[in-house]
Amino acid sequence: MLADATMPKTGGLARTALRYALSSLGPVAVSAAHFAASLMFLRALPPAQFGLLSFLLVVVPFCLSASGALLGAPVSTALRRGAVIGQSELATYLKTNLLVAALAASIVFSLLMLSHADRGLSLLLAFYAGIMTLRWFARCLTYATDGPARPIASDLVYSVLLLAGLSILFASHRLSIENAAETLAFAALCALAVFGLSYLGKQVWPGRAGSLWRYGAIWRDLTRWSLLGVVLTEMTANAHAYLVTFISGPQAFAVLAVGSLLMRPASLVLSALPDLERPAMARRLAAGDPAGALRSVKEFRTATGAIWLLTVLLAGALLMWFPQLILKKGYDETQIVVVVAISAAIVAVRTLRMPESVFLQAAGEFRALAGASMWSSLTSIAATLGLLLLAGPVFSLIGILAGDLVMTARIFGLTRDWKLRHG
Repeated sequence: MLADATMPKTGGLARTALRYALSSLGPVAVSAAHFAASLMFLRALPPAQFGLLSFLLVVVPFCLSASGALLGAPVSTALRRGAVIGQSELATYLKTNLLVAALAASIVFSLLMLSHADRGLSLLLAFYAGIMTLRWFARCLTYATDGPARPIASDLVYSVLLLAGLSILFASHRLSIENAAETLAFAALCALAVFGLSYLGKQVWPGRAGSLWRYGAIWRDLTRWSLLGVVLTEMTANAHAYLVTFISGPQAFAVLAVGSLLMRPASLVLSALPDLERPAMARRLAAGDPAGALRSVKEFRTATGAIWLLTVLLAGALLMWFPQLILKKGYDETQIVVVVAISAAIVAVRTLRMPESVFLQAAGEFRALAGASMWSSLTSIAATLGLLLLAGPVFSLIGILAGDLVMTARIFGLTRDWKLRHG
């Protein structure tokens, strides 16, 4: 995040707006590209293939969140302590990043095979997931240490290439699930290349400095809790995606994907902003300025609330005036409207708690957050499975809303406790 000192002195509101505009430029571009890509997938592909790619766009962000927990969190913690990341520590992170990317690719491959996807297609999409995971740490590290220029450029390169490639294929009536996968992988590779040959050389061959063994201490003290929180949060947020896809198949998940597509812009921006905000809050806490960090929480809530409102207005406008973009033959219109309404409520609850959650991460409260996530994930899984079996895929989303409400209540409680301890 750009320091406040670098902002033009145009007043608090303008300064905040400019800061979040710069922070969200890249995520918004990626969100717009994924939104347009999903619309093209919806129009060009049969429901089962659309459902499969929509499932991919659920699983890959989970891999990115796991990367943020395993690698982005210790970088933020080091900055909060005022430490400088040395070459040996950086090499340890880069080696761990290779392992995390390989694990991400393996997980995506296994999940797609369980979803009955073709083996070759599963391999290509797993490669895409691995490259996106490598890119995510490059993005988090560069943003925290060198500023936003390269991360924003990487997001823009990915977005432009993905949108251009898919648009050409769509316009020429050659868009298939196979060449969609190829376009995703190519755009991700080019976006990773933006970080430069020097960085890529270190990533591919980090050298003899650092080791996975040294990461063990980081895992023991910090990241095992942050990763547990991410896994449990994923179960809270996306239990329906996994349960519906595995129990009812990708075609059943396609209905939920069509409805929740309209909330995708807000969801993607909300998933990216924590990696931008966390270092800024951590620096303020390290400087002994908890009031400044808490002020960032309020600014963050204003920004995320605006993003949610704009997304809801866009969804309403599309459904009212351009329904043909979303509603396609073979999909039940009533079900899609119900999914949009439930999805909007879910994103609203996440928008409400996101600033406090990021603040607690910046303060190093990962173990407490993992505990909060445990109860919410159990609620989501139980409620979603029960509703799926009793009422079908559409109403299974209410189980996700229930889990999010439990997590939100607990996170507000944890923030209140932190303020009392540090007041």
